Amino acid sequence: MSATPHASSYYAASANDKVERPRLESTIETDVCIIGAGYTGLSSALHLLESGMKVVVLEAARIGWGASGRNGGQIVNSFSRDIDSIEGVVGKEQAKLFGQMAFEGGQIIRERIAKYNIDCDLKNGGVFAAMNAKQMGHLQSQKKLWEAHGHNNQLELLDQDGIRKVVNTDLYVGGLLDKSGGHIHPLNLALGEARAIESLGGLIFEDSAVIKVDDGVSPVVHTAQGQVKCKYVVVAGNAYLGKLLPELQAKSMPCGTQVITTEPLSDEMAASLLPQDYCVEDCNYLLDYYRLTGDKRLVFGGGVVYGARDPANVEALIMPKLLKTFPQLKGIKVDYAWTGNFLMTLSRLPQVGRIGNNIYYSQGCSGHGVTYTHLAGKLIAEMLNGQATRFDAFAALPHYPFPGGHAMRVPFSAIGAWYYTLRDKFGI
Repeated sequence: MSATPHASSYYAASANDKVERPRLESTIETDVCIIGAGYTGLSSALHLLESGMKVVVLEAARIGWGASGRNGGQIVNSFSRDIDSIEGVVGKEQAKLFGQMAFEGGQIIRERIAKYNIDCDLKNGGVFAAMNAKQMGHLQSQKKLWEAHGHNNQLELLDQDGIRKVVNTDLYVGGLLDKSGGHIHPLNLALGEARAIESLGGLIFEDSAVIKVDDGVSPVVHTAQGQVKCKYVVVAGNAYLGKLLPELQAKSMPCGTQVITTEPLSDEMAASLLPQDYCVEDCNYLLDYYRLTGDKRLVFGGGVVYGARDPANVEALIMPKLLKTFPQLKGIKVDYAWTGNFLMTLSRLPQVGRIGNNIYYSQGCSGHGVTYTHLAGKLIAEMLNGQATRFDAFAALPHYPFPGGHAMRVPFSAIGAWYYTLRDKFGI
């Protein structure tokens, strides 16, 4: 087998499951064919199998090859645009439904880990770190907003002394601790979910890129050497879907983010950097995020490359950010550096819907995918089992093409990011 290998990341090097799944080389029949073995596809498959459907998952490369196996590993609640922004679009009553769903993704992840005994270094607690008074005010408003939507007894505001007890840096003026946040080894979570799918009778084929989808009452999904006849198709390719379905490409843009992982730290150094072992992300528009791994390495990521070009030197981009946060790590060795793509929409909200008769999709998490994708799988399963209310709520969100069309989406987005970065810098 010659499937495209995983990125040369810490996650791939420390993956629990090195098993390669077979390539699809025949014609098979099933209830649901899922395109993509990332979190959206894996979550959909698990929920559908648990409801009694037969499922086949087709993956162009390897399980968790894209963003699901390369991300920062942080369990962050809500969506890339928070509930108040959604309320401005859909109104107060409908926003209550989104508020109920905003904290469900993390619950699903923990339920999966417990139910299927997935070893992925789950640790509880996540911190949003404020770099100025304006960001601290936003966190105070966020706490009130989340609590108004039922997320109670989980949030704690941290003043400057409080956040120093959580993260040993002078960068922050305060923060917000979400005790129901947390972090995981993202690739091992995906691989554990894949094993759970197989334990329920689901089939996963790697090195099986989809080249064509025939819509209709009985769709057919084609790969180079096989095909799947099914009742429904679920499209879960996100930033790596390519041009397979052009209607899903028009209103989204792949973006790259970069991550590095240090050599293992001493117990003393690890405990001094992040004494509570929480994950952290700052409140900037182009945010930095970091956490400790199970073997006490520091994973540090940040930045956005619009259009998903691979930077020539990831370490050179990220190391200055790491040392600005933790100057005490000067001279530390970086063992792994990689990049990965996520899919951004103009609204920063996910795109959900149906194409033709029986093709369903969810994409465009806009950098907030670990929790949302797990919710999305549940919504898709609900939809295919006749419970459409929550799926339809996302499907009704309006989405627009990027200004200037496909050719100008990258420069326009970069200009916007530059503007917001200046606002972050000066706290305005």
